Amino acid sequence: MTPLTAATISPRRPVPAHIPRPEYVDKPTPERFTGSEVKDAGTIERMRVAGKLAAQARELVGSHVVPGVTTNELDRIGHEFLCDHGAYPSTLGYRGFPKSLCSSVNEVICHGIPDSRRVEDGDIVNIDITAFLDGVHGDTNATFLAGDVDEESRLLVERTREALDRGIKAVKPGRRISVIGRVIESYARRFGYGVVREFTGHGIGTAFHSGLIVPHYDTPEYDDLIEVGMTFTIEPMLNLGTHEWEMWDDDWTVVTRDRRRSAQFEHTLLVTPTGAEVLTQP
Repeated sequence: MTPLTAATISPRRPVPAHIPRPEYVDKPTPERFTGSEVKDAGTIERMRVAGKLAAQARELVGSHVVPGVTTNELDRIGHEFLCDHGAYPSTLGYRGFPKSLCSSVNEVICHGIPDSRRVEDGDIVNIDITAFLDGVHGDTNATFLAGDVDEESRLLVERTREALDRGIKAVKPGRRISVIGRVIESYARRFGYGVVREFTGHGIGTAFHSGLIVPHYDTPEYDDLIEVGMTFTIEPMLNLGTHEWEMWDDDWTVVTRDRRRSAQFEHTLLVTPTGAEVLTQP
């Protein structure tokens, strides 16, 4: 299988002037978040709306993942859908990211930049899209199959989705956030998959990334107490081979060191008294 190479990135897509921008757009870094990880009722309700819209965008873009489409065209579809619904694509202008979603193909773990490359028969394509609406973010991603995908890759995608589901089921008030990674890595290890460590889930709300870290591997390093009203993402990245990675010269595209394939799924969650509510369901 031929490793991916960078292709042509088109000019930045405009966002209608009436759509509010997040504070970080076109700044080197976002403002530091100093609020609570536990959200009030109003913020939660707005996050439900933003999350649902992001999920609809994810599924719409995913339905166009077919052999022959360019990832730039997938970006256009997601961009126009969000803008048509009054939302700002959260990735656009975040720390200089030039596009409205991330498209991570085959060995790309995360943060792939949509470009002129055409999706090929047998590719797997992760679409990571976030809606900023009414002052809050809804963040989600899924890996889609293009055409006739080999069994090994298909199973990787299926099991990565299952790993996310297991991580969500582990969320309970009173537990430590580290339980999520323990559950995910325990499952992934059954199949010999590498679990990416340096890219994690995160707190989310009025901030795209609040500072809360949600690891997907077994580590005691992050042990925040899970509390009712917290909102965060779980987004495991599982690799067919090593968990190690390299980054392209664009300072965004993260690929597996051995160039074997990687899959990812993500939801934004709200902690409830009994577990977790998924906010990014269509």
